Amino acid sequence: MRPFHDRRAASPITPLPCGKILVQELCQHDRDGGRRVDGEAKERSPVSGYLVPLLLRTKPPPAWLGLVVAFACVAAETLVMFPLRDGTPTAATGVVYLCGVLVVSMVWKPWLSILTAVASALAFNYVHVQPYWTLNFTTRRDLLTVVMFILAGLAVGHLADLARARAAEAAERRQEATLATGLAKRMLCAADLRSALGSASQRLAQALELRSAVIELDVVPGDGQRVALPLCDGATRLGTLLVPADLPERTLERLRQHVVPTLEWLLYAARDHDAIVDSLNASRKVALLVDEQAAWRRVAMLVARESALTDVFDAMTEELCRSLGDVRTALMRYEPNRTATRLAGLSELGGPTSIPLEEDGIVGTVLRTRRPARIDSYDGAPGPAATAERGLGIRAAVGVPVMVNGRIWGMLAVLSFTAEAIPPAADRRLADFSSLIASTIANAEHRAQLAASRARIVAAADNTRRQFERALHDGALQRVVSLGLELSMTEAAMPPELNKYKAQLSHTAQGLNGVFESLQEVSRGIHPAIMCTGGLGASIKSLARRSAIPVDLNLNIDRRLPDHTEAAVYYIVSEALANAVKHAKATMVHVNAEAENAVFRLSVQDDGVGGASLGKGSGLIGLQDRVEALGGHMEVVSPVRHGTALLVKIPIDEGS
Repeated sequence: MRPFHDRRAASPITPLPCGKILVQELCQHDRDGGRRVDGEAKERSPVSGYLVPLLLRTKPPPAWLGLVVAFACVAAETLVMFPLRDGTPTAATGVVYLCGVLVVSMVWKPWLSILTAVASALAFNYVHVQPYWTLNFTTRRDLLTVVMFILAGLAVGHLADLARARAAEAAERRQEATLATGLAKRMLCAADLRSALGSASQRLAQALELRSAVIELDVVPGDGQRVALPLCDGATRLGTLLVPADLPERTLERLRQHVVPTLEWLLYAARDHDAIVDSLNASRKVALLVDEQAAWRRVAMLVARESALTDVFDAMTEELCRSLGDVRTALMRYEPNRTATRLAGLSELGGPTSIPLEEDGIVGTVLRTRRPARIDSYDGAPGPAATAERGLGIRAAVGVPVMVNGRIWGMLAVLSFTAEAIPPAADRRLADFSSLIASTIANAEHRAQLAASRARIVAAADNTRRQFERALHDGALQRVVSLGLELSMTEAAMPPELNKYKAQLSHTAQGLNGVFESLQEVSRGIHPAIMCTGGLGASIKSLARRSAIPVDLNLNIDRRLPDHTEAAVYYIVSEALANAVKHAKATMVHVNAEAENAVFRLSVQDDGVGGASLGKGSGLIGLQDRVEALGGHMEVVSPVRHGTALLVKIPIDEGS
């Protein structure tokens, strides 16, 4: 198994270096290598520039050229040494002839080296061995010279073959390194690995001078025309390399030993690169989802707290801007007079908050089609609305309708003030926030309708109480008073001898007085008549005077309040005083009332046994309903053995 497989086995969780880092390293290696080669080329001498490549070429020059070179060498050596043959030792002359043998041996085949050695020995004997110009061979001397020439030529030829083999191997390694760089660029920088395999296969075939080469990510068997070389990561099959079946065995072995491991490494790195990219994309999606959920949670908290619609709208537009990037958002409400009012967003632009509706603008398009609309560019867009929006610096816009209970209420828009296009994800995000805005508006309308309905019910009940109190005061009470006067007059007119009946009439008159007082008390409980003339302060003082226990009053009411507010406060104080006497067994009650600019605050505290609760079916529930019907809030604080406190806050609507 290859070393990098062993490293991965030792650390199965740690992936190979990322593809882009690998490509950078390979490209840097390629650039450095290129710079070194260029520098070396500039420093080469003619010998290293021409002779060395000639000697190291894998395929020797033609044989006829070798014969010419051999003849030229022998002739040149003969001509050079001819003037010096008398004063030069014979051995030194033989060494000169050996040089030609060595040159031919380094470049051409051994047979040409042997032929050159024999020709050199003959020329040496013929020209430089006395008697000159005749062939005078001796077995001991001349045969030894030929053998030495041949052995030297064969030895130099063998060494040259080894050098050429090493040079060819080094060239193949450089070729494979360059090929690995090119394949890495194609396979590790591609968005889709499978689509990059075609160009990588062509690059492989071109670099190795193959008729064809195909890299597959699947397991493909070989056939009669192609050989299948498996690409594996240990026991995991990564793919298949298909090459022609008629390749030489040496080429196939080269592919198995040097190309296949590189492809396996690149495929493994590409797979890890894709896994890392997928993980990063998934992390980004999760982060976006988390941010989106956090934005929804923040807005939902405002909605749950029943915050003002303006606060909710501002929060929604701000969250939408944060999630979509460098854009602006705006919430518009359609008005019956063919205008649109900006409720949130774009506050930094200033300008009017109400704009007329035009058919060519994004606001008018959404209203006309009742569907989402997109304007990718305002450049050259016709119409007055497009001109006005272009004048504000708006380059593109996307708008979605806000539908509330089946009717179009307004529009939520995303506006871009830069050259960058609005991302397609903006449509979905706008639709989501538009649905939330529609739900918020519908809930607010429902709450307003419910509060108005409860207020109408309370007002109707108060009117009924007032009418009943007036009818009781003007009818039954007056009749009881009239009957009492008639009985008193009858009693006074009776003679003394009828004292027995006179006593009965007196008793009946006293009973009518009791009935009158009871009805009068009931009348005051239904609706105090003093409230119509003296206001809320006088009514509370009247309740304090009639209370069975002392009441400490602290009233700061300097004006008349709306009827429903005064009635609610009166009944709260009346119920609290009654509970303090009947249930709390209190000895003292403190009443504090203050009418501020827009809020009325009331607190009623006693020193009784405490333990009161809204959930026990007491009359406090009705008081709470009355307060909430007016948009107020009532809190009951009643710890056991520490008294009870009613804390009430009611908004003052002067126009009601």
